[in-house]
Amino acid sequence: MARFRNKKRKAFVKPIIRKQPTVDHVTGDKIPKSFVFSRGKLPGVLRQLQMDLRKLMLPFTALNLKEKRRNNLKDFLNVAGPMGVTHFLILSKTETAPYLRVARTPQGPTLTFKIHKYSLAADIAQSQLRPRCPKDLFNNPPLIVLSGFGTGEQHLKLTTIMFQNIFPAIDINTVKLSSCQRIVLLNYNKDTKLIDFRHYSIRLQPVGVSRRIRKFVQNHQAPDLRNLQDVSDFLTKAGYGSESEVDDEAATVSLPMDLGRVNRASNKSAVKLQEVGPRMTLQLIKVEEGLCSGGVIFSEFDSTFSYYIGGFCSLERNITWSAFYLENSIPNAYRQIRNVSNGNKKANEEEQQRDEEDDEQEDNEDGQDEDEQEDDEDD
Repeated sequence: MARFRNKKRKAFVKPIIRKQPTVDHVTGDKIPKSFVFSRGKLPGVLRQLQMDLRKLMLPFTALNLKEKRRNNLKDFLNVAGPMGVTHFLILSKTETAPYLRVARTPQGPTLTFKIHKYSLAADIAQSQLRPRCPKDLFNNPPLIVLSGFGTGEQHLKLTTIMFQNIFPAIDINTVKLSSCQRIVLLNYNKDTKLIDFRHYSIRLQPVGVSRRIRKFVQNHQAPDLRNLQDVSDFLTKAGYGSESEVDDEAATVSLPMDLGRVNRASNKSAVKLQEVGPRMTLQLIKVEEGLCSGGVIFSEFDSTFSYYIGGFCSLERNITWSAFYLENSIPNAYRQIRNVSNGNKKANEEEQQRDEEDDEQEDNEDGQDEDEQEDDEDD
C-alpha cells in the first residue's frame, strides 16, 4: 500500500545576497577590499591564523574564500579585478619561519614580513577572565593606528601608506561612534626593527557609575534583592568590579552623541580597550615593486641594494609625500622611485668605470717608467 507524505514540500527560495558598496557614500572614495589566502601547504595553526586575519579584515573581505592547490596567483588576480579587490594578504611557510606578504593589486608593490611570533584569537580569549566578542563587532571595519613609523626612513613611509590604504578612510565630521568598535595598532620599534601587530575592541563605560548599576541598565533584568535588607544596600554596596576598572582622567572623553542606553551625550565616558586577536610580531625584510615580482626596492639583509635607499632619499625633493598619499598613487610613486634608483645606479656605474680607466692609465704609465729604467740600465 502506498505511503502518503504528511509533510508538505517547501519551494526553494533563492537567498538574497547583499552586494557590498564599492564607493563610500560620504567621502566618495573607493572602498579597499582584500583577499586573505595562502601559498603552499600550511600547518593547522597557521590555517587558523589565516581565518583570524580574514575576520580582522571584515566586512570588506572574502570570509569563505575557497582555495585549491591548482590555483595560482594569476587566478586570484583575475577574480580581484571584477570584484574590486585592492589588496592581497598572503601567508606562506618555509623551514625557517612563516611569512606574510601584503600586496597592492594589480601592479604592486609587495611588502614581505617575517612572522617572528604570533598568537591566535582563541589563545587570547582563553587568557582573559571575561573575553568580549559581540556579534556586531565585525560589522564595521577597524580603525588603524600607526606608532613609531615617523623615523624618516622611506621604506617605513611606504609601509605606513600601505597599511593606511588597506582600511577605508573615515571622516571625523560625519563618522558615527557606533561604527568605531575595533582598532588595529601597529607599533614599530626602531631598536629591534620589529612591528607589534595588535587588534583590540573598543568599549565605552560611563564615569562614576558602578558595575552593578551599569549591568542593570544594560541587561534590562531585575536584580536579585532577596539577601538585602533595603534597595539602598544594592546601591551603596556596588563598588567597582576590579582595580582595572577605576577610571583614569587621561582615558575619559565627552561624547558628542548618545551611544547605547548607558553612555549619554555631553557626559564623560571612559574608553576601554580589550584585545581580540590575532597578535603578531613582524619584521619587514623585503619590498618589491611588482605584485610578488619585479625589482627589489628594499632588502633588510642584502647590502647590495644600498643605491635604492639613496634613490628614496633623493626622491624627497622630487615628490611631495602628502600629495602622494592623497592621490593614492603607489604604482606611480614606485615608477619614480625606480627611475631615480636606476639613475643613481647608472651614475655609480659611470663613476666606477671612470675609476677603472684611471687605474689602467696609471698602470700603463708605471709600466712605461719601468721600461725606460731598464733601457737606461742596459745602456
